[in-house]
Amino acid sequence: MVGYYGGRYEKKDMIALIRRAYDQGVTFFDTAEVYGPYTSEEWVGEALAPFRNKVKIGTKFGFGVEEKQPTALNSRPDHIRRAVEGSLRRLHADHIDLLYQHRVDPKVPMEEVADTVKKLMQEGKVLHWGLSEASARSIRRAHAVCPLSAVQSEYAIWWREPETKIFPTLEELGIGFVPYCPLGRAFLTGVIHEESRFEKPDRRATLPQFTPEALKHNMPLVSLVRKWAERKNITPAQFALVWMLSRKSWIAPIPGTTNPNHLDDFLGAAHVRLTAYEMEEFDKEYSQIDLMGHRADPFAESQIDK
Repeated sequence: MVGYYGGRYEKKDMIALIRRAYDQGVTFFDTAEVYGPYTSEEWVGEALAPFRNKVKIGTKFGFGVEEKQPTALNSRPDHIRRAVEGSLRRLHADHIDLLYQHRVDPKVPMEEVADTVKKLMQEGKVLHWGLSEASARSIRRAHAVCPLSAVQSEYAIWWREPETKIFPTLEELGIGFVPYCPLGRAFLTGVIHEESRFEKPDRRATLPQFTPEALKHNMPLVSLVRKWAERKNITPAQFALVWMLSRKSWIAPIPGTTNPNHLDDFLGAAHVRLTAYEMEEFDKEYSQIDLMGHRADPFAESQIDK
């Protein structure tokens, strides 16, 4: 919505899209102060204002937006409080339903972050909280001080690291998982082919998974997803979501779009599931495919908690 993939969008169109999602039963919306910065929260807040008490909004702190350093990590307690006050104002809300730490800040002890959010919860400004791209160790440290409701990380058919890195911890502690980029930044939908090329400001221009070599190398996965989508009589985008929703009952993906037709397509995944046998069969075929390219560029990778 704020141009991470190169587009420029009109406020009125994005507000109409958000309200279209609500009209079709979507009740959870994800945003962050750094998206824009501020633009996403402002538009989401305005779009959902008429039915604010009927939806849940998740937002995030953790980058130095207030300090004019939007790419620098900052989870100091004073910054968290400033970020929350700004988010509340932009979202037209007196509380935040789900507040995430956007990235773990190695300069601020997790216990200090958790305690700050705990106090905000006691004040009624935050109802639930979570982490994004956090390691199992950080999740445990945070949860011990103030119980987490959710963890958000990138997860998709072609990026499955969370399954081994954090799933056992989430299951043990009863924490929900909110995957972003569940469609592989559109790769899994079949609209990208081996001749596709990406230029800045499209985020994919710097990602190893989207180099010409990687695109060509990874096309067998697109074919596999398409084959299974046809078998289930759904679209490839729907299959990518169905695959995820079928794995664990505590997974709630957040596919993003700026296109009303794509929104309608995604929502079609809500009523289809894979059987345990189908999951096993798909994974067996998937294991025969060799994939190339990491999910993040070096700078983004440097800010992911290990």
